[in-house]
Amino acid sequence: MHKILVTGGLGYIGSHTVVELQQDGFDVVVLDNLNNSKLEVKENIEAITGKPVDVIIADVNDSKALNDLFSSHHFDGVIHFAAHKAVGESVEHPIKYYHNNITGLISLLGVMERHKVSNLIFSSSCTVYGATKDLPVTETTKIQKAESPYGTTKILCEDIITDFAKHKEFKSILLRYFNPVGAHPSAKIGELPLGVPNNLVPYITQTAKGIREQLTIFGSDYNTKDGTCVRDYIHVVDLAKAHVKALEYVNGMKQHVDVFNVGTGNGNTVLEVIDAFEKVNDVKLNYQIGSRRAGDIEQIWADTSKVSKVLNWNAQYTINDMMKHAWAWQKTLK
Repeated sequence: MHKILVTGGLGYIGSHTVVELQQDGFDVVVLDNLNNSKLEVKENIEAITGKPVDVIIADVNDSKALNDLFSSHHFDGVIHFAAHKAVGESVEHPIKYYHNNITGLISLLGVMERHKVSNLIFSSSCTVYGATKDLPVTETTKIQKAESPYGTTKILCEDIITDFAKHKEFKSILLRYFNPVGAHPSAKIGELPLGVPNNLVPYITQTAKGIREQLTIFGSDYNTKDGTCVRDYIHVVDLAKAHVKALEYVNGMKQHVDVFNVGTGNGNTVLEVIDAFEKVNDVKLNYQIGSRRAGDIEQIWADTSKVSKVLNWNAQYTINDMMKHAWAWQKTLK
C-alpha cells in the first residue's frame, strides 16, 4: 500500500493517524469538511512530520466531490473517520447522527466500489457493546442495543460494511475504540472541540485553564469503586498507531472483515482520571458531582489480547502520560 485516503483527517484521531502514516512512509490525502476541525491542523501535522499534507475540503456525503477525488487519485486504501462522535449530542440530535454517519459511509462505499478501492479501516466504537455485564469485553462479546443514537450508528455501519464485503471484492477492519484522550507529545496537535466539550478530558483541561468555571461529574452512585463511571482511556497516539498496523494487515487477511478492540485493557474511574491529572500536572480542579447523563453506561474496558496477537500492537502510554500531554496541548491554545 502506498496512497491512503483519510476522511476526517484534520480531526482529533484523524490528525494523529495522518502523522503516524506519514512517518511510516505512506502518501496521505485528507478529506475533511471542517465541521469539527480547523485548517491550521494541516500546518501543525506538517510541522511534526516535515512532509506536505494534501487536504481536500469537502463532505463525505457529497458523492460528486468524492467521485472527483477518486478520479484524480489512485488510492490503495481508506481510513474512515468522518462522523459525528458525541454520545450526549446524539441523544439530543439523533437524526443529525443517523444522516451524517450512515449516509456518509454509504456514499464512501459507493465511490470505493466504482473506483475499485477494496481496503477500508473503519472507525468504530466500544459503544456497540452497550451496557454489557461481560467484562472485559472481547471481540466476540454480544453486540447490545445501543444506549445512544451514536452507538446505534456504529452498529449499523458495521452491519453495512459486513454485508457489503460479503458480496464484493472488499476487505475491511473494524477498529472498536475505547476512550481516546491525550495529545501528541510535541503539543502541536490534540483534541480541539468546537464549543463546549462533550468529552471528559478536554473539559478537565479547559476547567484547569479557566475557560470553564467548573467540571461536573455525571453521577457518583454507579456500582464502581468510587461511584463514578469506568472507561478504558487510550492515548490518541497509541490509537493512531493501531490504524497503521491495521492497514499493513488488511490487504493480506483471509476473511473479508475482521474486528479489533483498541484500548489499554485497564479501566479508570472519572475520579481516578481527575486525580491523575491533578497529580501529574500539579493543578487543582474545580469540580462538582451532578446527576447521571442520558446515554452513559456504567463501566467498560477492553480485552486487548486479539489486537496484540494478530496486529502486534500494544498500548505504550499510561494514564499519567495521557493527562500530561493533554495539559501541555491545552496550554498552547489561545
